[in-house]
Amino acid sequence: MKSKLNKLDNKKGISILGILFFGFILILVLSYFNVSVKNVVESPAGQENINYVKGETKSFWDKYLAEPASYLWNDVWIDIFWKGFISNMERIRDGKPTDYDKASENIGVNR
Repeated sequence: MKSKLNKLDNKKGISILGILFFGFILILVLSYFNVSVKNVVESPAGQENINYVKGETKSFWDKYLAEPASYLWNDVWIDIFWKGFISNMERIRDGKPTDYDKASENIGVNR
């Protein structure tokens, strides 16, 4: 069983630093082959491709992601986490017991 856990722990994704490093290396490779990123982006074909991707991305967001993201932001993050966080921070500021303090009294945890 332990070997399975070790295998799961070894799986790692790419970090933001890895992405930045990869982008830097990609720019260096393009420079080596005398490819100007600025000229490619500013060309009519480059602009057409950028506008196409931007339009498709916005369409995908509006069609599939906007409603779930709005639900997660408003009904989960704001209502459950943020309001509770602010409420507890105000209680700490005012010297009142937090939700954690009240819950620990109910289950018999002494601090």
